[in-house]
Amino acid sequence: MTARARVRAPELIGKGGWLNTGDRQYTLADLRGRIVILDFWTFCCVNCLHVLDELRELEEKHRDTVVIIGVHSPKFVHEAEHQAVVDAVERYEVHHPVLDDPELATWKQYAVRAWPTLVVVDPEGYVVAQHAGEGHAHAIEKLVEELETEHAAKGTLRRGDGPYVAPEPVATHLRFPGKALVLPDGGFLVSDSTRHRLVELEADGETVRGHFGTGERGFADGGREEARFSEPQGLAVLPDGRIAVADTVNHAIRALDLTTGVTTTLAGTGRQWWQGSTTDGPATEVDLSSPWDIAWFDDRLWIAMAGVHQLWTYDPGTGTVGVAAGTTNEGLVDGPGDEAWFAQPSGLASAGDRLWVADSENSALRYVDLEGAVRTAVGTGLFDFGHRDGPAGQALLQHPLGVTALPDGSVAVSDTYNHALRRYDPQSGEVTTLATDLREPSDAVLVDGDLVVVESARHRLTRLRLPEEAVRVAGQAHRTQRAATEVAAGTLRLDVVFQAPAGQKLDTRYGPSTRLLVSSTPPELLAEGSGPGTDLSRDLVLADGVTEGVLHVSAMAASCDDDPANEYPACHVHQQDWGVPVNVTATGASRLPLVLAGMDEQG
Repeated sequence: MTARARVRAPELIGKGGWLNTGDRQYTLADLRGRIVILDFWTFCCVNCLHVLDELRELEEKHRDTVVIIGVHSPKFVHEAEHQAVVDAVERYEVHHPVLDDPELATWKQYAVRAWPTLVVVDPEGYVVAQHAGEGHAHAIEKLVEELETEHAAKGTLRRGDGPYVAPEPVATHLRFPGKALVLPDGGFLVSDSTRHRLVELEADGETVRGHFGTGERGFADGGREEARFSEPQGLAVLPDGRIAVADTVNHAIRALDLTTGVTTTLAGTGRQWWQGSTTDGPATEVDLSSPWDIAWFDDRLWIAMAGVHQLWTYDPGTGTVGVAAGTTNEGLVDGPGDEAWFAQPSGLASAGDRLWVADSENSALRYVDLEGAVRTAVGTGLFDFGHRDGPAGQALLQHPLGVTALPDGSVAVSDTYNHALRRYDPQSGEVTTLATDLREPSDAVLVDGDLVVVESARHRLTRLRLPEEAVRVAGQAHRTQRAATEVAAGTLRLDVVFQAPAGQKLDTRYGPSTRLLVSSTPPELLAEGSGPGTDLSRDLVLADGVTEGVLHVSAMAASCDDDPANEYPACHVHQQDWGVPVNVTATGASRLPLVLAGMDEQG
């Protein structure tokens, strides 16, 4: 068996304590003899949610040898609240122990730089692998099988039940609802996301008429008691009267016929889109990636494709889908649709000549015009957020998930992590606060001059009277809690570490199998080294006089199973985007390693 680098694993520390363990607190010593997979995640991050789904099969298959520990490491201020983490663990059906680390203590000990990151610790307590981003489940399973064999032979593997203890279920009509739609008779259709179904309510917003879907996670068409969804979110009315549904974790767009109660599939295959996959064609033959919201605009159904930071469209006339805006790079860049950057767009609302977009990870309100160009109304990018009213150029949001067009041409924003409903007026350019003391509002719909808000973490719809004068908030501003990396002036060596997993090799059949894209905020931070390339290492030259900023790094590597006997080996794409805050100091580092997969042996 190939020798592998091993580093003693630091202790697991988190001020928020442990969840899903029946109140027991654990140390690494308690887990000795088991293979431990640390999943550094935060619940705002759609890529982290993808990894939760990727790990489910491995978790079940190796439950007597593997313990997965979610280390919750917040980006936003709201995510550092303990109750918010408790809610997220239930909302996303996390069925393993979670360490709540609001101060990023364990994140720093393991030198993690990106969400999500997976770290594998062997039964003797040594780190043997680290992977950033998605798509690593296959490689980690191979490593787990090797570790099982190796440590069974050494007598250091301990089999048995894991430390997971399920929390007690809570009875409510809705559980973490996502989006809502007003029906023609005044009732509501609500995506009951955590229970994998759609719920129909009376006009009072409380009385349940019925539901669509079995309530069990799955992907199946059929009637009320046959259809299956997986964490559905956005809802929109199609021209033929059917209700389109963003079936988020099934990576699909479904259609519900309210007259028959039958659900069918409009777009998506049930598989997640990966780099290199087709981006247009017959709708049910093209993979999608975590569609979060949908809206009818400019004669097409627009899709907030949160999983790849893009907007797509579905054309019911031709039965096709395609990309409308976004490059898959994560960030805030305006311009023509094919040049714009988004960061997890999660809310859409059509209003005449504009499609409003809640761009959640950018904490931004943006819009698409009829020419397909993307513009920003509120927000500055990935690392600035808060609750501050005033002129749009200075106003701040915190991870908004919903947007609603109002009759006067203004826009209501479900400012999710601020627990508030905000308003942007394009005429005045002002941002104000309509309501506070909501709990993770994720959507709102207009009803007779009032707004009915989906209070996701209170599991209900809440009706609010639109005030003539909005509440004004003096405001708070925040930056991401991650400590900046100190780097030296001049040349900075960027090394993206990638080692093909055991049993795989780089796929060079059709040219270079790796890709690297580098940019910075502000752009003036880099005198040289920005732009695309195929090498995973690059010399960056930091400009004189710029002392701080953020390096944006996007890396991709493709590897295939190394089996000479197989003419068509399975191939795997590994990719990750990093945003690395840096300070330029006299004593800073001259090398910046970012681990995509493997171990940084120079570290």
